[in-house]
Amino acid sequence: MTFWDHLDELRGVIVRCMVVTLLFMVVAFVFKDEVFAIVLYPKEDSLQLINTAVTGQFVMHMMVSFYIGLIGAMPYILYQIFHFIAPALYQQERRIAIHLVLSGYLMFALGVAFSYFVIIPFTLRFLGNYQVSSEIGNLISLESYIDTIVMLSLMLGIVFELPVVSWLLGRFGIVNAGLMRKFRRPALLAIVILSAIITPTSDAFTLLLVSVPVYLLYEVSILVVRK
Repeated sequence: MTFWDHLDELRGVIVRCMVVTLLFMVVAFVFKDEVFAIVLYPKEDSLQLINTAVTGQFVMHMMVSFYIGLIGAMPYILYQIFHFIAPALYQQERRIAIHLVLSGYLMFALGVAFSYFVIIPFTLRFLGNYQVSSEIGNLISLESYIDTIVMLSLMLGIVFELPVVSWLLGRFGIVNAGLMRKFRRPALLAIVILSAIITPTSDAFTLLLVSVPVYLLYEVSILVVRK
């Protein structure tokens, strides 16, 4: 294939991915009640959300629908990307790419699930009830609520890619199990600092909730690299 043929094929991949994402987005938009029942599930009943803009709720509806559309279409998007680059790969490289894509998607999903069921509820409970004075109540905007959920889910999803990234670096000979064992203590310190950045709360319990699983992922990474 010529350069222009590859470019035309890439355009087709992008168009197909956009169409599938749009279809999932439309489905999410139509099933608004079911979607927002899931989105609002982590918050306590005592946490009151408000809307401060005329178009605020509609914009949030569109944004959430887009996020769900993108998540729903992600397996198809990854397949299209792999199908596009596969002809340029050797057989062994294809197996590595498949392993990398599948494990990366799975670990990201686990990170998002951990954030949704564990970190977000504790974060909302702490920040939603935190007061500098009894005279100042908390009214959380819908935009702030959605942004917090998206940020935490995205950050935890990325952090949970640690074993996958370690495996890839190990394949390239950049890291090995011995090196990772040697740097356990600095890695633990870095994990605690990273966890403190990820979690918007300042309590030690939430910090431990994030730090411990991430450190366990570091230990898993050592086992993965050793293979």
